[in-house]
Amino acid sequence: MSNTIAVGLQKGHVVTKRTLAPRPGSRKGRCGKRVGMIRSLIKDVAGSAPYEKRLVELLKTGRDKRALKLAKRKVSGWH
Repeated sequence: MSNTIAVGLQKGHVVTKRTLAPRPGSRKGRCGKRVGMIRSLIKDVAGSAPYEKRLVELLKTGRDKRALKLAKRKVSGWH
C-alpha cells in the first residue's frame, strides 16, 4: 500500500528500470586507437604549437596558475 502513494518522490505506479544499450552519442569525443596513433605521429613530426611550448616553460618554472589561465584562454572558444 505504501508504494501507491499519490504524492512525494516515490509517487505513481511502481515500475522496474530498463537497461538500455549505450547510444552512439555517448561515445562522442573519445579517441580511437588509429586516430590517437596518427595524432601522436603528427605531433612528433610537426612539434608543439607556440602556446604549448610556453605552457611547458611556465610549468617548469612553477607558475601553475599562470599556465592554467593561459591554457584556458587559448583552448576555449569563448574569451
